[in-house]
Amino acid sequence: MLKGKTILLTGGTGSFGKAFLKAALEHEIRQIRVFSRDELKQAEMAKEFNDPRIEYLMGDVRDYDRLRMATKGCDLVVHAAAIKRIEKAERDPEEAIKTNINGTINVAKACLENQVENAILISTDKACEPINLYGATKMVAEKYWIAANTYRGANYACRFSVVRYGNVMGSRGSVVPMFKEQAKEGVIKVTHQEMTRYFIELDSAVDLVLCAVEWGQGGEILLPELKAASIVALAAAVNSDARIQVTAPNPSEKLHEQLFNMSEAYRMTQEDGYIIIHPEKPSFPYKQPKKFMEAVPSTSETAEHYDIYELRSLVQRA
Repeated sequence: MLKGKTILLTGGTGSFGKAFLKAALEHEIRQIRVFSRDELKQAEMAKEFNDPRIEYLMGDVRDYDRLRMATKGCDLVVHAAAIKRIEKAERDPEEAIKTNINGTINVAKACLENQVENAILISTDKACEPINLYGATKMVAEKYWIAANTYRGANYACRFSVVRYGNVMGSRGSVVPMFKEQAKEGVIKVTHQEMTRYFIELDSAVDLVLCAVEWGQGGEILLPELKAASIVALAAAVNSDARIQVTAPNPSEKLHEQLFNMSEAYRMTQEDGYIIIHPEKPSFPYKQPKKFMEAVPSTSETAEHYDIYELRSLVQRA
């Protein structure tokens, strides 16, 4: 699947980037280019990953010319770069738009120009029926990425696919490290006692991307089958002795998330524990399945939940 490939990984110094890099190096890849604008994190990663197949590239996805150079000779692009913090996107919306939307357009255009074989966009459940700017920018990014398949040319060389998943357990800036810090003071703060979220481990997120590389025709959105948890239960799993303090609800956050919506539910199939949302009336070469699954949109409230023992195990591994 990755043997002999040259890979560009945008946002490569983030939590997902490090996990994907580690997995990619286990394959006989030709080269992996870690693309990010954080020179300090690149220097730290270079100490941790000492492998001649890694090339660290400074750059910003807002800079099309830099991306055009970075994607030359690439077989696979994994686009993980994004402004992800909800409150920062709400506070500085133009910056989120520049990175999450304009940056995604730049990556897709560079892939098309350089005839990259396969391009995967990392998305989020917050792109499904979004209520905040971060989710809205990722929704637009998904729409553009799928539409990019219409420009890939007669040789069908460039395939654009999306993976969409929930909160990554233990990633940088996620709730588990924050809860662990708060627990040291004996109090864990949650914004609403009924809030729920889907959770995925980093290794599972990487596996999802590898499946998209293997299965992707271009135009589909791949989802994992995820369990969910209440935020209060997760806090108790972090430290059962800490007091739970409910603070004011954040208007930019949903009470419950969903992985797919009504318009996507009728064009999905299931394969090996994953769900594939197929494109609607594609204008590009795409082999549609003969039969779709019967699905009804659910939320992180109605989905199957982790029990406390599973949550404690997840927290320990995070």
